[in-house]
Amino acid sequence: MPKILRVKLTFDQEREVRERLRARDLAPHARLRLECIRLTARGMTVPQVADLLECNNVTVRGAVHRFEDGGFEALADAPPPSRPPSITREDRQALAALLDESACQGRTWTAAALCDWLRAERGVRAGAAWLTELLHRDGFRWKRTRDTLRHKADPVLQQAARAQLEDLRPYGWRRIPA
Repeated sequence: MPKILRVKLTFDQEREVRERLRARDLAPHARLRLECIRLTARGMTVPQVADLLECNNVTVRGAVHRFEDGGFEALADAPPPSRPPSITREDRQALAALLDESACQGRTWTAAALCDWLRAERGVRAGAAWLTELLHRDGFRWKRTRDTLRHKADPVLQQAARAQLEDLRPYGWRRIPA
């Protein structure tokens, strides 16, 4: 016959269980483990807790043993198995400062140029697509730059710039002399 598991919580531990259960960012499995501890501490048996939470007895027993071995920190989910992020929070802050400063100066950056800057200044390698995703998460947006002459107030300079642009833009097919 399996051993009857009991959990004794102090008043402070009961309060901490309630506070942790109120957290909105709590992972579902961690919430289930906390509920197992809370209900077991109230005197319910393992089968009763498992029936109430609609899980297996092994899950409840595992949660109780984890709590007994390591306390509340042991109930959290383990971090997912993946490599550590190549771009740290400090790198992202430095990048944000660079982009804010560049915006004040009127300079624009491409994702590839930002990757080169990260590699040269911070020693971090990242792909342009991933860097774009991180910048979007940090609230940065981009627009495609346009060929415009509106910023030039002098009509003579505007006309000269238009002529220069027309020379640079090929229209249609052209026959190249042999």
